[in-house]
Amino acid sequence: MPEKSPAVILLSGGLDSTTVLAIASAEGYACHCLSFDYGQKQTVELAKAAKIAAMYGVERHLILRLDLDRIGGSALTADIAVPKDGTPEQQASIPVTYVPARNAILLAHAVAWAEVLGAWDIFIGVNAVDYSGYPDCRPEFLKAFAHMANLGTKAGISGTARFAIKAPLMHLSKAEIIRKGISLGVDYSLTHSCYDPRGTKACGRCDACILRRNGFTAAGVPDPTEYL
Repeated sequence: MPEKSPAVILLSGGLDSTTVLAIASAEGYACHCLSFDYGQKQTVELAKAAKIAAMYGVERHLILRLDLDRIGGSALTADIAVPKDGTPEQQASIPVTYVPARNAILLAHAVAWAEVLGAWDIFIGVNAVDYSGYPDCRPEFLKAFAHMANLGTKAGISGTARFAIKAPLMHLSKAEIIRKGISLGVDYSLTHSCYDPRGTKACGRCDACILRRNGFTAAGVPDPTEYL
């Protein structure tokens, strides 16, 4: 049996990243998962990510600590209220749940680990259809980041290999993502999406909860989330 190609998967413990892990696993990659304790107010997702990684039997699961809460600037890392109930004002601009440069920071760490592993494929669960308007979830950003990674690494400039940033969910709706995950056997009860949970229960009112609930409804699949 041929040796599996290694890949790094950014795994938050959320619906999208778990689906991406399922996709990478189904495509035959040897999956190395990378999660971050970046100073977010809630760390329920990290416990979920650990369980998910163990369930998929990944090669290794790293949880790195980043002090983005010391930078602040986001409702996820600073003393700023998480917006609820999707008002038109919130939907018309980049919401305060945007964490400044988060995906650039996370992908930089993924590239560093991938270069050590000899893993030239990096998977991320960003989406440009059903998302909250984050600028670092767009294909233009990922294309530019991959170009930068290949200019600024030993592997890239030596011609050893070229990094590819893979975002298989980029052009799917939340309902399509859920259907894809169900077809691959994803157990969405293990995942977490809420920005403002109480214990293990989701608030049901933040942007992430609204997108999740609407996605399950549109997919015609029961939502296993426990909401307040």
